[in-house]
Amino acid sequence: MPPNDTNPGLPAPLPKTPPKEPRTAALREQLRDRWNRTWDTNGALHKMWQDILRAPEDGPQYMAPWIRTVLMVAGASFVVLMAKTAAEVALQALRTLLTAVPTVQVGVDTSSGVFAVVDQPVRTYIAQHSAGLPVEGSTVYTLWLLTGITGLVLGWLSRNNGVRAMWTVWGAATVFMVWTTTPQNGRTVAAGLTVLAWTFLSAVAMRGLTLRRRVVVGRPAKVTVKPEIHVPVQPPAAEQPSRADCPFRN
Repeated sequence: MPPNDTNPGLPAPLPKTPPKEPRTAALREQLRDRWNRTWDTNGALHKMWQDILRAPEDGPQYMAPWIRTVLMVAGASFVVLMAKTAAEVALQALRTLLTAVPTVQVGVDTSSGVFAVVDQPVRTYIAQHSAGLPVEGSTVYTLWLLTGITGLVLGWLSRNNGVRAMWTVWGAATVFMVWTTTPQNGRTVAAGLTVLAWTFLSAVAMRGLTLRRRVVVGRPAKVTVKPEIHVPVQPPAAEQPSRADCPFRN
């Protein structure tokens, strides 16, 4: 062991080993090299950047496929997001509309006149039979009104058999509710007035409906008569020499 210069009585200290390079530094160096290679002329990121720069000139038809894919996915996501938002707004508006009517109660006087003969029994029937439903009676009453208005308007506009069937079922259900809920003394009159009102409105909802079978008559064929008559005339045959003038006759 070599002697110590500072203190001759003690041995010289051993040389210190150089510190090892940490692993994170080597990893950072590798990542830096790979990043630089991707941005070289033939690197992946360099090619993608060139595709992006050429996209406005190439147009949707000739741009890089991966750009079209990204744009399509982004557009579809935007449409789905907007549709979801619109559906939530529409459902919230419908819920507000359905719950905006007064609370339906048994025997409550919410209408007057001839309309009350039909309206009050319907309200009472709905209030009696919607107690165990997950929706309120006011919502059921509003749906009943909307169904009748829809069948009346669309039946007059579209003349669709499905809409007319909905109108028929709605009217029959209304007559049944009126007949069931009205007191026995006025039940017959109330049901009769309901049928009359339903029949009167059916003249609008069933516009154009007929029970006669449609007979489709075909159109007669068009015959064009032209007075001109063309008779083909063959040209006269060429004159042939008679046998008397033939030098080789028999």
